[in-house]
Amino acid sequence: MVFHTYILYSKTKNKFYIGHTEELENRVHRHNTRNNLGSNDWTVVYTETFENRSEAMRREKEIKDKKSRRYIEWLIQQKG
Repeated sequence: MVFHTYILYSKTKNKFYIGHTEELENRVHRHNTRNNLGSNDWTVVYTETFENRSEAMRREKEIKDKKSRRYIEWLIQQKG
């Protein structure tokens, strides 16, 4: 099974959201239809894949702990 650490971006809110999941497409759909993030235009701008959930969770925490929009934008740029 493959797990993903992902970053979503909402142009409406000009914000990023960081999470992890094993079903990326389904998770993005839920973000956009449940409106639990206050917007429905969330798009995937960055992903990393891992062999297990604990690695994906660790990476999510690592990115969040930086508390830096500049770091997130740098990650996205490096992947592109």
